[in-house]
Amino acid sequence: MKFEATRKAGLLSLDAFVPQAGRKYTEQRNFDYGVETRNASSKLSPWLRHRVIAEWEVLERVLAQHPLETSTSFVQEIFWRGYFKGWLEQHPSVWQSYNEGLAQASGYLSSDYAQAISGNTGIACFDHWCKQLTGQGYLHNHARMWFASIWIFTLRLPWELGASFFLQHLLDGDPASNTLGWRWVAGLHTKGRNYLARAENIARFTSGQFNPVGELVEDADPLEEKRTHDLVPILYPRASPLPPKHHLYVVTEEDCWTGQMLPCPTSRVIGVVSPQSSSFGQKAVRAASSVLGGDMYVGHDWSDAIIKAAQDAQTTDIALSYMPIGYAADGMKKVYSKLQRDGFEIFQIPRRYDTLVWPHASKGFFKVKKNIPSFLKALGLETGNRDENL
Repeated sequence: MKFEATRKAGLLSLDAFVPQAGRKYTEQRNFDYGVETRNASSKLSPWLRHRVIAEWEVLERVLAQHPLETSTSFVQEIFWRGYFKGWLEQHPSVWQSYNEGLAQASGYLSSDYAQAISGNTGIACFDHWCKQLTGQGYLHNHARMWFASIWIFTLRLPWELGASFFLQHLLDGDPASNTLGWRWVAGLHTKGRNYLARAENIARFTSGQFNPVGELVEDADPLEEKRTHDLVPILYPRASPLPPKHHLYVVTEEDCWTGQMLPCPTSRVIGVVSPQSSSFGQKAVRAASSVLGGDMYVGHDWSDAIIKAAQDAQTTDIALSYMPIGYAADGMKKVYSKLQRDGFEIFQIPRRYDTLVWPHASKGFFKVKKNIPSFLKALGLETGNRDENL
């Protein structure tokens, strides 16, 4: 399957999936038939990760065809993405800890690591997924769990290196869901509960394509960490309306949606990406900037490029969608002081969807799950078939 980083391509893929979003998705979503097969999985994640298409419009289209009682599984998957982002936003030390652990593990250049990233471990399923990941930039969600488990518990490699390997190659690589997904498999997110890939499970959900009997460690203790990660309330830096006057609008890899927050007609647009952004993310930023009338694309030197664009536009107001914790937010933090020192005012504006969901992601997913009906109501997406037990 080809993933084109445009809104048109994302909407076409959404239209193709929507008929499957009900019972078929619920019954078959855990089966991995390969990336080229149009099966129950949506394969919408690259567009959703960069908000080329948005969660609320996906929910709207799905609920227009399927009552909530039959599309619950898919609807919950959409909200899992918001849960991960909201949880990491309220536990920022986890992102810091991951990066520190990655820096330490980067010196771990064993032959086992080299064989793992080249898909030459001798474990057929793992090697297949590795080559699919590096070649196509995509893995089924179930395969990601199996891969991470084998990496951590069978190959005994640092989980941070595996998480980084995913971010390097996944078209939908997301700092929040990727980091927390790997931590969940390792037993760090839900302390004391790890996920172990089992040959029987792999054989079942790949329809017998793989059956690694005797090749996997299927009994292992969860990883542990000494550091604790305290809850930090979400503090939006400038939760204000979009400046009504002439301003510079910055498109980032975190939000390429062009349906709202459009600049006023006289505003200028610039797109910026972090060095860690995938090729899909870079193309998504370029495409969104072009749709909004932007004629600039910036790779690394954000401060100079943003200042020049603002000066050319003769404005000191800079607006952008709020960036959750990750590489893009790290990049913007580095230029904040310079922009403010030079007299620019920065408006970082959160999406309503995020302000609804994120505060409920302080612990486990249950609090988000039980509030899904109220989220849908607040977003105007009620179907009249609400399941109060969600």
